[in-house]
Amino acid sequence: MQNETTVTEFILLGFSSNPALQLCLFGLFSVLYSATLMGNALVFVLICLDYRLHSPMYFFLCHLSIVDICYASNNVPHMLRNLLGQGRTISFAGCGTQIHLYLIFALTECVLLAMMSYDRCVAICHPLRYAVIMNRRVCLTLATVSWAFGFVFGTLQASLALHLPFCGPCEVDHFFCEILAVLKLACTDTTANKVLIFAVCVCFLLFPLALILISYLHILATILRIRSVPGWHKTFSTCGSHLTVVGLFYGNAIFMYMGPGSNNSSGREKVLSLFYSLVSPSLNPLIYSLRNKQVKEALLKLRRRKRVFHSM
Repeated sequence: MQNETTVTEFILLGFSSNPALQLCLFGLFSVLYSATLMGNALVFVLICLDYRLHSPMYFFLCHLSIVDICYASNNVPHMLRNLLGQGRTISFAGCGTQIHLYLIFALTECVLLAMMSYDRCVAICHPLRYAVIMNRRVCLTLATVSWAFGFVFGTLQASLALHLPFCGPCEVDHFFCEILAVLKLACTDTTANKVLIFAVCVCFLLFPLALILISYLHILATILRIRSVPGWHKTFSTCGSHLTVVGLFYGNAIFMYMGPGSNNSSGREKVLSLFYSLVSPSLNPLIYSLRNKQVKEALLKLRRRKRVFHSM
């Protein structure tokens, strides 16, 4: 049995100790991180500047872009620094901050995606009452609830995890302070923490996913009553992009935190964490917004403004 020690820092083991592989990963992850920042920032700016995008759907997309930027920025910069060989240590406070922010942004996105599916359901199933149902007050309330739920339950989980006694050497077999990887270093029984994580997963993964599926069943029933081909195409284009994001995000999260052996496979944890910490946020702007006709028109309008400004 290991002795309990006062922990001041953790060592992040990352992906590999091979210098050549580290350099390749640094290049790849730098490109994905840059795409995440630029893509989501572009979506945010376009939605803010173009009045035609001031609708409930783009209001929620704006919040999704903010979450994705924060989500990636919480984990990736320290990972890139480690890949350059500039030290793999992180202070206890820094590790706690990573866990806390990671949980807040992850749980917020879980609720936010469910809110977005409700918005699409109302828009397609009740188009004549859409503006009345999804008014400004309702949108602000739904967005606030998403952030509040993420903050409260993320803070609760992080607080319980960080108050555990830890045993040295504190080597985290991950590229950032992921909660399951950190719990493995505790000197005491972590059953209560794991039960809480599972309960939160049920509330923030399975329940929102069930709401999303119900919303899309209603949408499907409405689509089947649409007789025009353009109507079919427009509806499938909008909803198909949302379902792609939902499948990527919830599928990976459920497989990681609720799948069999979810506490044992560090290699699988790293790959899945990388996917929804970096790959998914970099793809979301392309899947959700930048292929949308209205967003493309807003982008062209912004480019024309830029040309006029430079010609003055």
